[in-house]
Amino acid sequence: MKPDPTRRSVLEGLAVTGLAAALPNAAAAKVAAPPDFGPNVFVVDSSMPRDQVQARLDAIFAAQERAHFTDARHAILFRPGRYAADVNVGFFTQVAGLGRLPGDVVIDGHVHAEADWAKGMALVNFWRGVENLAVRPADGADRWAVSQAAPYRRVHLQGDLALDDGGWSSGGFMADCRIDGTVRSGTQQQWFTRNSHIGRWHGSNWNMMFAGVEGAPATSFPEPPYTSLPSVSVVREKPFLHVTPTGSWAVFVPAVRRDSQDTSWTKDAAAGSSIPLSRFLIAHPDTPITTINGALAAGKHLLLTPGIYRIRAPLRIDHAGTVVLGLGLATLLAENGSAAIVVADVPGVAIAGLLIDAGPIETPTLVQVGPRGARRDHSRNPTLIADLFFRVGGATVGKVQTCLEINSHNVIGDHLWIWRADHGDRETGRVHVGWTESTADQGLVVNGDDVTLHGLFVEHFQKYQVTWNGERGRTNFYQCELPYDPPSQRAYMAGTTRGWAAYKVVDTVTAHDATGLGIYANFTADPTIVLESAIEAPRRPGVRFASITTISLGTGQGTIAHLVNDAGAAARTGAVRQTFVRYP
Repeated sequence: MKPDPTRRSVLEGLAVTGLAAALPNAAAAKVAAPPDFGPNVFVVDSSMPRDQVQARLDAIFAAQERAHFTDARHAILFRPGRYAADVNVGFFTQVAGLGRLPGDVVIDGHVHAEADWAKGMALVNFWRGVENLAVRPADGADRWAVSQAAPYRRVHLQGDLALDDGGWSSGGFMADCRIDGTVRSGTQQQWFTRNSHIGRWHGSNWNMMFAGVEGAPATSFPEPPYTSLPSVSVVREKPFLHVTPTGSWAVFVPAVRRDSQDTSWTKDAAAGSSIPLSRFLIAHPDTPITTINGALAAGKHLLLTPGIYRIRAPLRIDHAGTVVLGLGLATLLAENGSAAIVVADVPGVAIAGLLIDAGPIETPTLVQVGPRGARRDHSRNPTLIADLFFRVGGATVGKVQTCLEINSHNVIGDHLWIWRADHGDRETGRVHVGWTESTADQGLVVNGDDVTLHGLFVEHFQKYQVTWNGERGRTNFYQCELPYDPPSQRAYMAGTTRGWAAYKVVDTVTAHDATGLGIYANFTADPTIVLESAIEAPRRPGVRFASITTISLGTGQGTIAHLVNDAGAAARTGAVRQTFVRYP
């Protein structure tokens, strides 16, 4: 964190409230050699010399600071204990504590994301994360200047948190966190915070949404654009790796929470189950897919260590309760037109911490949760997909029809970024973008009933960004940029309708609820293009939308004629932002 006296918190020098009590038990954990996680997982313990730890942290960051489209992946895991360290988090790097509670790992320093490499512009600070630790910055302030696919989870920060670095930023996601000081959103265009406790929130631009957050500002949308829900109807926190007090390794799978507020861990350890790591296959990028699928078929769980997995046959999940957990944004690259993951219609599956890359041969669907026509009720034990990110183009040519298809009922999504690339890396020559080069029809199709999504980001697809066919769906926060690159209005037509809606609820649906939606046009290839409606949905009382924003970006790069169906004024040159408090 760059020193900034204006960000100094009154909390500086306070004791580690609620943390010190946890450390004696945590420190009692035996220090044994970690499992074979491969060369790109750095497991830190408190017996290591401080200067050696810091040198390794600095080396990882130096390699990853600008590595926007690198194939390198890293995870930095802190065993329970207390550390004096500065952890600067670059691209494709996950930083996590290995305790059962965030306070089991305390960093006396900063755990931060900066945008120095881009002169303060954090618009492309993607693909990184921090989770499950406590941070005590000496100056009382930290920074997480990020955009999409950069989760901030299960963190107890004793101080203030800045979400920008002076230039524009386009985040973001925070969940299960306690921020004792003030969160300053700065230039963040939008942000979603769920099940957290904050001292105060300062700042807004287009769409700031809170759900189940103690200390959140009251709803005042559209000016300022705050939307606060008092509770979260149903959620399941992301599974996480941890070391037990006896020194054994396990993955904790949090239980479902209903009508929840605040963090899952403030009063006590969250409810759930701990699965010994011995029940997991620990896979590496060179592990054959046949070996992985053999382990899954035998009832094993799966831990994917950092790296690129070339997938020529899908990972098949057929057993209820299977956990698939990625470290360091482990990446599945679909080759030969194969899907990456196929899940049977079974309850309680958890898939988390993965990047799914489309390959150059078109794939019909990258990830399918449940077969089409799935009918089973999984309300007692819903499947979770969390921190699941998709990429079409950019690093390599990508072609897909649909990135994510949810067919099972009662699925919970928690932080999804589904992205058709709008840019690549000119320095390395990885610039695989374009209307006919990297192609993708749809980001997300939901066919299952009672699907709930928290923090949904879908961008730049060539037809509908989201199509919702299931009943009683719910979305808490949605961010969407339309494709930049349609060459003409003629090329961007849904039949006789100008353009493809960013959020499409089909006409047969009788109940749907979506809150906190921001939809932006930036038709740089042809600014005369018009999208008829940002949202298309049936006109009936059970289909409801709230806190909707449309924006024509730049100097009016295209027009969104209506917010929902034929209602609402156009976002266009001279009137770039339009809002609806609710519809109908």
